[in-house]
Amino acid sequence: MKMTTSIVITLVLIGLSAGLLSGLIGVGGGIIMVPLFVFLLGFSQFQAQGLSLAVMLPPVTLMAVYNYHQAGAIDWRYAIIVSAIFIIGGFIGSKVALSLDQQTLKKIFGSVLILVALKLILGK
Repeated sequence: MKMTTSIVITLVLIGLSAGLLSGLIGVGGGIIMVPLFVFLLGFSQFQAQGLSLAVMLPPVTLMAVYNYHQAGAIDWRYAIIVSAIFIIGGFIGSKVALSLDQQTLKKIFGSVLILVALKLILGK
């Protein structure tokens, strides 16, 4: 895909909205960026998920984490445990995702979004 001005502007807007929502409510990668990469830029589900993961490499969230740390909102013992296991889960999950056809992966992704949305809307 050729990098045009409109693509750069779209990428900037996706990054800004994902960053703002990530800092505000803890979402960004899967819930914001993946659908926008697919719908606005025509990426495949595989491309969108891979790019979202690449964007979320540790330096991206550094300043947001710093703010939460300063406010005393992070228990680093929990963060270290979840982070270590997240690395393993991410590796296994990416292998599984890449072994699926794109339509199945889109259905799984959409179903997870719906389940999370229903839980947030209908839960206490």
